[in-house]
Amino acid sequence: MGAATVEGMEYDYFRYHPMPEIHSWMARMARAHPDVVTIVDYGQTYEKRTISLLKIGVNTGAKKKAIWMDCGIHAREWIAPAFCQYFVRQILRSYKTDPKMAEMMKNMDFYVTPVLNIDGYIHTWKSDTTRLWRKNMSPGPPDCECAGTDLNRNFDANWATVGISFDCCSDTYCGTRPLSEPEAQAVTYFVGSRKDEFLCFLTIHSYGKLLLIPYGNPNFTAPNYDELMEVGLAAADEIKKVHGMEYTVGTSPAVLYANSGSSRDWARLQGIPYAYTFELRDDDKFGFELPEDQIQPTCEEAYSGALHIITYAHDKTFKGV
Repeated sequence: MGAATVEGMEYDYFRYHPMPEIHSWMARMARAHPDVVTIVDYGQTYEKRTISLLKIGVNTGAKKKAIWMDCGIHAREWIAPAFCQYFVRQILRSYKTDPKMAEMMKNMDFYVTPVLNIDGYIHTWKSDTTRLWRKNMSPGPPDCECAGTDLNRNFDANWATVGISFDCCSDTYCGTRPLSEPEAQAVTYFVGSRKDEFLCFLTIHSYGKLLLIPYGNPNFTAPNYDELMEVGLAAADEIKKVHGMEYTVGTSPAVLYANSGSSRDWARLQGIPYAYTFELRDDDKFGFELPEDQIQPTCEEAYSGALHIITYAHDKTFKGV
């Protein structure tokens, strides 16, 4: 049921895929949809793997607005890359028959990174003992025996002020300085150099069934806090309509825990108006090891939520177009 044919090859969107399969899927999507899909390489991991995204949109010849989505910034959150792939499939399926998606693909480009933390993701596939690895794979400071930095504590956004650890063995180790990690640098440079184009910055995580808005530091409030909450609550309503799943909406300190140095907060500080973190299923029953039979409902409901935010941002920007 989850398989879709791309260039005559079956791809099952409702199971987890190792990195080589995701890379080959990206190449096939670009070949199968050459009019609207291109692969853009925009950085390297610590282990010198290329970080790539799919740029999806109709080439109008004009400068366009844009939507950002990244998945897999935390290695063990396998449902996130699964969602990015599903999201790509859905927008490519719908834009030729759905007038609204066709309009959005004409006015905006979608930049989707299926796996940002490629080194860490590959590490989680090696064995049961590495399955729950969270960080990237860069070595710690010279006096540390542990590897890895939490990429979502490494962005230049109130860096190292709250909700982080300076212990290099901690899952929330923030690095030696802001943007010490090449993966965080790649996002910063790519998005930052085009920040006026981006309307939405959606970063996909698990778990907890949450929609988080800026900021992770409780001492700061987003200038459009009320609008972010309103749009987020409406997105949560759309999520609930699909399978009855209830998502909680709020700032991280209000509904989860305080943190700093996240990509979401960095994006909002750059002036990107709609910055959200999706924390997908599950709860504490399965945690990061969400069974494959939950991939489909998780993706279906999250797609409805993401589409609401994206559509809202589009319509506000292009009202009357």
